[in-house]
Amino acid sequence: MSDTPSIRHGRVLIVEDDFDLRGFVARGLEALGYQTMSTETADEALVLIARDAPEVVITDLRLGPSIDGLELCKRALELSPHLPFIVMTGYGNMETAIGAIRAGAYDFINKPIDFVKLDLILTRALKHRRLLDEVSLLREQDGADRGTFGMIGESPPMRRMFDMIHRLRESDATVLISGESGTGKELVARALHSSNARASGPFVAINCAAVPAPLLESELFGHVRGAFTDARRARDGLLTRANGGTILLDEIGEFPLEVQPKLLRALQERRVRPVGSNREIPIDVRVLAATNRDLESMVEQQLFREDLYYRINVIELRVPPLRARGRDVLTLAQHMIDEMRAREGKAVRGLSAAAAACIVRYSWPGNVRELENAIERAFALARYDEIDVMNLPTRMRTTPKANEPTSPTPAEPWSLDAAERRHIEETLYMVAGNKTRAAELLGISRRALYRKLERFGIKTVGGLHVVTPARGVPTYKPSGDASDA
Repeated sequence: MSDTPSIRHGRVLIVEDDFDLRGFVARGLEALGYQTMSTETADEALVLIARDAPEVVITDLRLGPSIDGLELCKRALELSPHLPFIVMTGYGNMETAIGAIRAGAYDFINKPIDFVKLDLILTRALKHRRLLDEVSLLREQDGADRGTFGMIGESPPMRRMFDMIHRLRESDATVLISGESGTGKELVARALHSSNARASGPFVAINCAAVPAPLLESELFGHVRGAFTDARRARDGLLTRANGGTILLDEIGEFPLEVQPKLLRALQERRVRPVGSNREIPIDVRVLAATNRDLESMVEQQLFREDLYYRINVIELRVPPLRARGRDVLTLAQHMIDEMRAREGKAVRGLSAAAAACIVRYSWPGNVRELENAIERAFALARYDEIDVMNLPTRMRTTPKANEPTSPTPAEPWSLDAAERRHIEETLYMVAGNKTRAAELLGISRRALYRKLERFGIKTVGGLHVVTPARGVPTYKPSGDASDA
């Protein structure tokens, strides 16, 4: 098995009035690494669910004189809405299995018990449960202060960055903020300003890539009247306007090479000379610079002055990409949903478990900016109180799960049929077995999907295909028939 320890070793409650079967299932699951508890009645199962909080329940349908397995499922979900139920049914009893799913069960398994398949179902159920719990926790934090310095994140890379910002609160040192596009470098700059003694002074930002080279010098240093055409009056530059505060030179890697000597002199001398003037003006300003480019490489290629590079890179602060921030992506997504709901009044409260799984799995090359774009799109398209997989951009829905091949290897080429089957199974997994949604994502009719399921032998509920038992794995076959009775 390739599942991680954090998913395995879940707490499983077994509800079965057949003593032998109950013990057999418990021993088989314990051999696979699960923690088990068991009971023969639904009434006692409700007590155990309330008291001991199992993470998943496996139940038979017929449980003696008390309530049956389906009623147990309905009542237990009132106590613990995210508790996955797996119902044991007689082999081939599809009508009963469908009734169990409609009653709220997560999945079903046929008797005799196939432990390979049961292990797969339990692993998925535990992942599903923990994603739902995490999404619910994010919703409960609605309106709470989940950020530091106005930024949101609990991951180790973000904690290290917050610590560095805190350590720089009493420093006026020039900081180079580096990171990929869309990671929030300007937010980091504002945090450095607001945590500093200069917080009461102005914060001035200029995007060096957005200002044409002929105008950049005037924007930064100012100009006197008549310095150039249309200079009808004198104007202070941004370095002067930032006096007593902080200036951010964003996209510093795009700063024109011909103007770099004047910027270097201004930073060294703390004085600026407006365009067309013969006098210099003293400035008192903290300088921050930001870039998504490799300035060292630009220095080697003589595209950026080495002396200016060392002047702005007194301290380098790297902003982590979103893909390195783990579950921060869910926290950020929920925060964005909360803001959109407050602004637009639409009753979308969060992400479905399947959508959350897609968001966690995606690599986010555009970082936080791409996430905001995706959530805004999904929020607009959502029809219910949750953003579902169908609302996400196609590129996110089709991202393969970790540790799974994205293309056939030369040693084991796939046929077209094998590739099509794999794609259908991936889609079913992504939508938790909802065939209507799977058909929509695949771009085919529901009837065509059923024909393909029959053609490829995918006989499942929840997108799980039957796994051939591994050699040596125990199976349980009771005497008589294998019906629910």
